[in-house]
Amino acid sequence: MMADEQEPEAAQAAAAGLDEVDVEQNVPDAQADSETQTQDEAGPEAEAASEPAPDAAGEPSADGEPEPEAEQAPGDDGDQAAPAPAAPAAKPEPVVIVAPKERRRLKRAAKAPAARGPLSAEERQAERVALRAKNAKARRGERLKARAAKPASEVAPPEPIEHAVGRPRARQGIVVSDKAAKTITVRVDTSRRHRRYKKIVRSSKTLHAHDEHDEAHEGDLVRVVETRPLSATKRWRLLEILERAK
Repeated sequence: MMADEQEPEAAQAAAAGLDEVDVEQNVPDAQADSETQTQDEAGPEAEAASEPAPDAAGEPSADGEPEPEAEQAPGDDGDQAAPAPAAPAAKPEPVVIVAPKERRRLKRAAKAPAARGPLSAEERQAERVALRAKNAKARRGERLKARAAKPASEVAPPEPIEHAVGRPRARQGIVVSDKAAKTITVRVDTSRRHRRYKKIVRSSKTLHAHDEHDEAHEGDLVRVVETRPLSATKRWRLLEILERAK
């Protein structure tokens, strides 16, 4: 009776052991399936990241050429570089003081034309003619500009008068001589005040006037007017007798 009870227990224990083995075998397979699925989801980026990086110093790059070693910063190895010596301060240049006379001379020398050889008379004359033509052209241009800027007058300019007659001068004097035929000598007295000394300065001048009818006599006060030359000395003629001599 006891043997029969032990046999089913042994069979159950054997079955339980097989189930544990199957479970242990199935656990790694499940883990592998999950890792494979994760790699498929990550894609090529995960594969590239999982690959070991080539050594920068020894392994060649993708082109086949060895990559140069990375430059090491001075402070990477822990050694601090020595400070560079400070540059000496530049001395200010001395200021050159030029006298005004020397400055003007240098300015004139800079503006002076280059020295030329001796010129012939024809060449100098040609230069003068060219300079005059240039100046005349500049003057014409300035006049045209001034004329264009000046507003046109609305009033028409007066017409020119041919043979315009001016106002003849007239003088008043005393006849001092009537001996010549048709000619009298008239003394014209003038007086004026000196501009500086304020003194009355009197002066006189004699004129030869034409008397067509011998009307005036010595001592008469007459008026004469300017006229065309009638002789070598006569430029006046009798206009009227103002007062007879007493």
